[in-house]
Amino acid sequence: MADYFTRFSLVLPLKPDQRDYALQLAAQVAAHRDEDQPFPESFPSDLGEVIEDWWFETDSQDEGIWLHSDNGGTDPACVFIQHLLQKFAFAPSVGFEWSFDCTKPRTDAYGGGAAFITATKIETMSTTEWLRSQSV
Repeated sequence: MADYFTRFSLVLPLKPDQRDYALQLAAQVAAHRDEDQPFPESFPSDLGEVIEDWWFETDSQDEGIWLHSDNGGTDPACVFIQHLLQKFAFAPSVGFEWSFDCTKPRTDAYGGGAAFITATKIETMSTTEWLRSQSV
């Protein structure tokens, strides 16, 4: 049996109050997912739509928050980053990449992708899509 991974890692440069807000949202998602706790009424609806695939970790760093995963969650990470960009305008855009990996050689196991996120748009691409677009 092979184990599949989707890995990414990035740090968002947030001020302490912004970092605390982001960490609080991540803790609310974890409490909902792990303990079936309801979300507070103030929980952002855009994030509520992506929590089923929220498989990334959010850790505090001196310079902001560190988002990372071995288990995927790239789409929710994009929505979370966009939410923070809309709320705090801490950067004009954020980009990150991810990799697909596997513990055994499989033809469908390797690749990756990238995301470019602003307050108004999320654009993603995968290496698989790019390769298919190159076919003649």
